[in-house]
Amino acid sequence: MAKQAGVITLNGRVGRLSFYKTKDGYLAREKGGVSKSRIMNDPRFARTRENLKEFADNATSAKLFRDALRPVIAKIGDSRLALRVTQSMMKVLRSDLVNGRGERMVRAGDWNLIKDLELNAASSLGSTLFLEISYADSASAWDVSIPAFVPQDYVALPKGATHLRITATGVGLDFGTAGRSVQTASSDLLPVIDAAAPISLSIDKSTLAGTHRVFVLSVEFVQMVNGSEYSINNGAHNAAKIVGVEQA
Repeated sequence: MAKQAGVITLNGRVGRLSFYKTKDGYLAREKGGVSKSRIMNDPRFARTRENLKEFADNATSAKLFRDALRPVIAKIGDSRLALRVTQSMMKVLRSDLVNGRGERMVRAGDWNLIKDLELNAASSLGSTLFLEISYADSASAWDVSIPAFVPQDYVALPKGATHLRITATGVGLDFGTAGRSVQTASSDLLPVIDAAAPISLSIDKSTLAGTHRVFVLSVEFVQMVNGSEYSINNGAHNAAKIVGVEQA
């Protein structure tokens, strides 16, 4: 890597040289590495091709998962969530005991490994809601029950929050067809200064098509001003966690 000197600075490529700007100034480097053609055809790169194929399946599966959970993710202020989802999906892929190396897929792995994933690393569900939450999983529905509580006593309330909302989300995924479905059930918007009545949330499984399902419980904090909702610190304090999984 070379550092550019002089009054002329360049950005871009010139022949085999790439010029670019960094916080340390203008730098230059020569194009290197192995050609794509050799990687895709040379027998010595067989392991590399196997890894690339599995990485591609993992990336596609992770994107489908994130897209399906968009209603939840859109309210979570975690810029590294995509990376953490990809890492969790790779664990699922590598647990595939059916296919050989290079052919392993997320859809054939142990789906239970995705359970307990926190969607906001900076604000876990357990450090936000100090409640006795009950989950009931039947063939037809996934249910959440929360007893009556006082938010100021049992919720880690961020500064400025006037209300909170608790939501159950069910997602159905089909990694073979890239199909996805989602259903949500939310509590009323609860004032943080008032005692909250018991909450019951239910997800009808018949609405979740696909071979894999996840169930998420989340809490969202808002500030109400003249009847309008405003997110608290861009969702930095909102918490969500995968608390249930199911594979057909």
